[in-house]
Amino acid sequence: MILKELRISRHLSQEQLAQMSGLNVRTIQRIESGKNASLESLKCLAAALDVDISTLNQEKFTVNKQSDNWKTLPILLKCWFIFNFLERRPSRATAKRIEVIGHCFGFLFCCLGLINEAALTGGLMLLFIAYLYHFLKRQGDKYGIWYDN
Repeated sequence: MILKELRISRHLSQEQLAQMSGLNVRTIQRIESGKNASLESLKCLAAALDVDISTLNQEKFTVNKQSDNWKTLPILLKCWFIFNFLERRPSRATAKRIEVIGHCFGFLFCCLGLINEAALTGGLMLLFIAYLYHFLKRQGDKYGIWYDN
């Protein structure tokens, strides 16, 4: 179920969604963690998020590039996403993977920097790139442009 992705794409907290839908916060937490939801709960959530129940039951969150979100995205951000992912359909999983790898190797190289100054420089560069990808991921969440197969 894609409840969490829909909630995040609308910049809502679990508490806000609970208030909008009339459900308990714990109910929303259980549904987001993968537990089955009753039909009544799905109806409340679908009404609060302005989507169909069938949309809530999807396994993956996909964004249509013909949607208003992608069309209204500033051209600079469109180019940034396409250039950084070297694909027209950027996925959030790719951004997360690059961010984690950059952080891991950045910290490793910074530790090696105690022995070699060049390793420290490389580690700092990797950490900087990882933080750029973190920012890129947040911008993708903000504009809701991720495309996951």
